[in-house]
Amino acid sequence: MNQAVASKLLSEADAFGKWQQEYAAGVGVDKTVVNRSGIPIQPLYTDRDWNTAQHAADLGLPGQAPYTRGIYATMHRGKTWSQRQLTGLGTPAEYNARLLDVLANGATAVSLLPCNSVFRGYDMDESHIELLGTCGTVINTSAHMDRALQGVDLAQVSCAQNDPTPFTLLAFMLATARRRGTDWRLLSGTSNQSDYLSHYAANHMFFRLALPGARRLLADHIEFCNRFLPKWNPMSVVGQHTQQAGATPAEAMAFTLSTAIQNARDCLARGMDPDQFLPRFTFFFDVSISFFEEIAKFRAARRIWARITRDQLGAKDPRSWRFKFHAQTSGVDLTRQQPLNNIARVTTQAMAGILGGLQSLHTDAYDEALSCPSEFGARIAIATQNVLREEAHLTDVIDPLGGSYYVETLTDQMQAEIERVMAIVEDAGGMYQAVQMGLVQGMIGESARKFQQRIDAGEQTVVGVNAYCVDEDASARPINTRPDRASMQALIDEFKVFKAERSQAEVQAALDALARSANDAKVNVFGRVVEAAQACCTHGEICHTLRREMGFGDVQAVV
Repeated sequence: MNQAVASKLLSEADAFGKWQQEYAAGVGVDKTVVNRSGIPIQPLYTDRDWNTAQHAADLGLPGQAPYTRGIYATMHRGKTWSQRQLTGLGTPAEYNARLLDVLANGATAVSLLPCNSVFRGYDMDESHIELLGTCGTVINTSAHMDRALQGVDLAQVSCAQNDPTPFTLLAFMLATARRRGTDWRLLSGTSNQSDYLSHYAANHMFFRLALPGARRLLADHIEFCNRFLPKWNPMSVVGQHTQQAGATPAEAMAFTLSTAIQNARDCLARGMDPDQFLPRFTFFFDVSISFFEEIAKFRAARRIWARITRDQLGAKDPRSWRFKFHAQTSGVDLTRQQPLNNIARVTTQAMAGILGGLQSLHTDAYDEALSCPSEFGARIAIATQNVLREEAHLTDVIDPLGGSYYVETLTDQMQAEIERVMAIVEDAGGMYQAVQMGLVQGMIGESARKFQQRIDAGEQTVVGVNAYCVDEDASARPINTRPDRASMQALIDEFKVFKAERSQAEVQAALDALARSANDAKVNVFGRVVEAAQACCTHGEICHTLRREMGFGDVQAVV
């Protein structure tokens, strides 16, 4: 080392020591800062924390392994994310009107959210009218789907169906496409709630079938879609549910990756080619307001998934290594108090997802903590993405935070924490056994408890809840009206007529074939679901038949 270099290093050390002294004098007793995943956060990061030369292999370039900087060479500089607003409202006709308005105002893809009665596996005539359409759209038949997607070219517009097992919404959409003369091979989109394990662990309303039945039906669904729908993504591994339920960002990512491994192993056990099904695996995540933590979470996950698909799952095609994900801003972070503050929260969350390298984004409406989003709130949510994309120049540079001492150090730390949790799941026998025994649920509950304690103690500020509170007139808060009762009653009456006038023989034959398939491992059950949809069977009839044969979806409560 020559004298000039030695002198420079000594000067830098002196400068750093001087800063430490000045910082200590200015702060006094420094507070302990940790992020939601429990990682300690320093006040300053320098090249002492992240060595550029040492970690160059972990950083790479966009579109190249290990994909830390993005899964495509161009990322948002070439093609921005899909603007996929999750929409659900009232009757199919009311949904269609809202959908066309959302598309006209900048959304580029469809994301259909069904009514909670649909999520629970029941038809509208089995539910209370007061509850129908309040949280999503009533879709019980292929005719309902046809009406909901009226004016949408299914060959051109990507459609995500929030559709747990047995995937009746996709079956209804396939029936609609066939009725319209649209080739199934042209359909693109995602079975957006196909992850039964996250439902079992954290979103019980979505869990319709017993674990073994749900496991088999997912594999059948993937197999069917790979054969007949080459542009459709049948596997959406969901991290949103576990994080919304209380898991830390690192835990939610670990559980999601462990679930993806479990589902991939199940496909391999059936003899499927990893390079056939893995390119159609996608992921769905919650983006909390913990800005840098979320960015690091996604950067670390791309690195982990690329290694897993190559080294554990045997994928050779680079398309199988890509970690493609949709993100939704976190509804848990939104507050009923001072709801307009939620616009700032959603904007911050959306920026974290964009800078984290997402492929698709839903921004919550500011009034979602109060009700199904109002039309006014939905338009602001759409405009938020338009502003970030068109005005804020977030798409000009690929991975603009890459090389930041803080971000790169945090990415490494998040990777280590994610892999630590994944090892716990693996030691339990994999994700299926881990949720079956309640391990995952227990970890989620403990993290939720700890975070709530921080809020209660004032250690975590929530503006308008435990700090900066103001007296409010609750009646002045925005609220969306309930679906029109007369319109919903008309839909119920129409539904009853539909059931009476269809061919009862064809319906019974389709349901009998569906029941037999559930007890014959050689038959693809989802194929029989599609046939039942085309035979005018209803959502409730299909769910009830499979529940009878495969078991009801009772989840395990962990206390």
